[in-house]
Amino acid sequence: MSAEHLNCNENQLKKPFKIMIPTTPVPAKDGIANPAPLGLCAFGMTTVLLNLANAGITEMSSVILAMGIFYGGIAQVIAGVIESKKNNIFGLTAFTSYGLFWLSLVGIILMSKFGWIPAPSGKGMAAYLGMWGLFTLCLFFGTLKLTRALQLVFGTLVILFALLAIEKGTGNAGIGKLAGFEGILCGLLAIYAGIATLLNDVYGKTVLPVG
Repeated sequence: MSAEHLNCNENQLKKPFKIMIPTTPVPAKDGIANPAPLGLCAFGMTTVLLNLANAGITEMSSVILAMGIFYGGIAQVIAGVIESKKNNIFGLTAFTSYGLFWLSLVGIILMSKFGWIPAPSGKGMAAYLGMWGLFTLCLFFGTLKLTRALQLVFGTLVILFALLAIEKGTGNAGIGKLAGFEGILCGLLAIYAGIATLLNDVYGKTVLPVG
């Protein structure tokens, strides 16, 4: 074997091996489940129950207050915290805020009932509900970049807060009853959006359209 041939083999050994790295990006899952079905169902079911009472179909009872604390309240806050882990600012803001809305509403009812604070006046409740209506209207514009199902949920929720604020401000029971039926619709739409999102994810295809 010639010296030239040996030098050639040594030069080849000195060359680093090339590792081929695929250039096509592969999406990585974050390993965190989508909390939207939990948040939407918690909001929807609690909203339906409360507005059955507003519509005069059932009475205001511990059933509604307990749902307001544990499902409409705590469950939505949990969903909002998980949304923050998924870097979803809309989900974080919406679920956490409405979870705390339910907790604050139950707090208003119970604290005044126990005599810890005076019961709010009609105008005071109108201001409270009006602020939530304004907040919901702002979020509604965010849903214009999201699904049609969420647009319907937030659109009907804006109307619900407006009707309830007017009812509390004027004392018109008829408007309150109308708000109850409209609120039932809002809650059912939220339940639909939550279940549709869940089933579509489980089956990996569109089982129920969300738009």
